Amino acid sequence: MLSDEELLRFSRQILMPRFDIAGQQALKSARVVIVGSGGLGCPVALYLGAAGVGHITLVDDDVIELANLQRQIAFETAQIGESKAETLAARVRSINPAVSISVVNRRLELNDFDREVAEVSLALDCSDNFSTRFALNRACVAAGVPLISGAAIRGEGQLSVYDSRNPESPCYHCLYPEQGNEDLTCSDAGVIAPLVGMIGSAQAMEAIKVISGVGRPLVGRLLLLDAWEMQWREMKLNKDPDCPVCGSEHV
Repeated sequence: MLSDEELLRFSRQILMPRFDIAGQQALKSARVVIVGSGGLGCPVALYLGAAGVGHITLVDDDVIELANLQRQIAFETAQIGESKAETLAARVRSINPAVSISVVNRRLELNDFDREVAEVSLALDCSDNFSTRFALNRACVAAGVPLISGAAIRGEGQLSVYDSRNPESPCYHCLYPEQGNEDLTCSDAGVIAPLVGMIGSAQAMEAIKVISGVGRPLVGRLLLLDAWEMQWREMKLNKDPDCPVCGSEHV
């Protein structure tokens, strides 16, 4: 049940007939894990915490650096050297004290992904390397947990939702094979600051849609953004029947 304070705090969401109290209660009951507390993880955590998601787990082993402050909007200059995950958790709590937040302040091993995903209803990939993305994808497919994946570099971003509960949904491995992909990070190629906010905000919106059951999530669709031209493109993303992660012979 929602308290009187929650009814007031989230009134602008509850007022929408499609969302209503049922949607808000679904957010309150949800448990999500956000892997990465940087450029994407900051807006995702801030918006989901503010929107009323009941429990959030933040995973990141990194500390705040000066070069992060250009785009990682939850952090301040005085916090350089502090844990990203711990600092982001404190920022979310300052917005919504009722949210329950757990912090995993270390790099996850393969078995760790399975354990973290098994405890949540939704996972969000806000990481910056393929090994983490592939490991998180495998864990989500195995557990039947939806995965919302975002990426941003230079002036380009992409976003999709992978939901193995839907037999027609592809997984992240259907889009990218594990072999032949090299990590290209923001420290290598650069990134324009608002881009991560745009993609991270879109990830948060997709999370709310998946949790509440309101709207049409980006399952089977890949959204691409060219921020310099301000052009969004949508591509159909089909399930690979021979995928070694979600293909019929491997599930």
